[in-house]
Amino acid sequence: MRYIFTLAILLALTVIAFSQDSVYAKLDALMKAYTVQDKFSGTVLVAREGKILLSKGYGYKNQQARSLNDTNTLFQIASITKQFTSTLILQLVEQGRLQLSDKLSRFFPDFPRGDSITIEHLLTHTSGIDHLTTDVSHLRLPYRGAAAPDSIRNRFKEQPLDFLPGTKWSYSNAGYVLLGLIIEQRTGLTWFEAVRKNILVPLRMKHSGLDFKRLVSADKATGYYADSSEAPTKIPPILDSLEPYAAGAIYGTATDLYKWHRALQRYALVRQPLMERAYTPLLNHYGYGWIIDSVYGKRGVSHSGGIFGFRSNLYRVPADDVCVILLANMETESRDQITRNLLAIVYGQPYQLPVKRTAVILPESVLAGYVGTYQLEVNGLLIDMVLENGRLKGKPQRGPVSELMALDEMNFYLSDNHEFLIRFEKDATGKVIKLWINNGDKQSAAPKIK
Repeated sequence: MRYIFTLAILLALTVIAFSQDSVYAKLDALMKAYTVQDKFSGTVLVAREGKILLSKGYGYKNQQARSLNDTNTLFQIASITKQFTSTLILQLVEQGRLQLSDKLSRFFPDFPRGDSITIEHLLTHTSGIDHLTTDVSHLRLPYRGAAAPDSIRNRFKEQPLDFLPGTKWSYSNAGYVLLGLIIEQRTGLTWFEAVRKNILVPLRMKHSGLDFKRLVSADKATGYYADSSEAPTKIPPILDSLEPYAAGAIYGTATDLYKWHRALQRYALVRQPLMERAYTPLLNHYGYGWIIDSVYGKRGVSHSGGIFGFRSNLYRVPADDVCVILLANMETESRDQITRNLLAIVYGQPYQLPVKRTAVILPESVLAGYVGTYQLEVNGLLIDMVLENGRLKGKPQRGPVSELMALDEMNFYLSDNHEFLIRFEKDATGKVIKLWINNGDKQSAAPKIK
């Protein structure tokens, strides 16, 4: 009987090991497929229930030196930084040094419209403050005053709010810049000193930092971009860390971000009740520094990032202790699609390897019929379709410009993302009335408004 019992255990362990090997092989094959098609270069980490299923680098860390990405490569994580800023704010709330309902005027008495904007508005992008107001290099941080410097008051004074606070949602880096300044007031530290003291050091995130521009390290990735359908080879400038600041200045490794995930899983930084509030969407699926959606019936919490030459994504399913970390040193448009495919493999769901499509040439007279302005039903985003030098291009109100490549007269794909499909719809008279966007398993409509 003991022999049979032991044999059963060994068989079970063999099945588990085979299953993990199979998952690794699928995850690795997927990333190799994206890499060989010049759609990804970077580091990926995928884990479930405390077990790392894949942790590996793909493509070149530096194309000129022919050095390869690996698990030690350092990337700018861009707007994933907002999770760190949000956490510092929530720690201050737990310590009784802040309240989510505190008005901006408490910290900046002369701030225009400060009595109508709360910390919660800043956390959830519902403040109405202009997204593009991000550069804080003129503030000469750190400062230790109880009131805002004249420079920040003057910067916002002449800019009206886009909407009444709390009534709409609009992504605002400026809101997180202000949160960083509030953290400095409450802690007496610079924003990054507060990040280091309260997060990086306790979690032993030894490979994360702030000043990527001046970083000297053999592990530092070079960022790349392309201005056409060719492979990304151009090197953009690196922003000074004071420009993205508390909205997007942190750099690090995938391994460090996994330590971040593990700490969040055990509520080591902020207790569960307040984190549940952070994971609760207010408007447009956004909580306190987290995007909230669902994956295979479970709540997913995430944030992506983009800065010149770099793209990032951190997607978590807390209920299943699933984590997908994607750090790229190229401006890949396939970031979200890669994330969804990796999650599909983890959950044993169908997925597709990336495809490389071939375009057909359409006359300008046909392309001209698609020119106009379209509005996405899901979030109101405006997209202008324009014709430039015989090429049809989509110019969203927020986001990069993309060239549309024709599969036929009605169906197109993006030159830099072959999985992103666009189909135009016509009425009985042949007039274009709508476009449909298919990005993986997500479909959305955008009627033509002019």
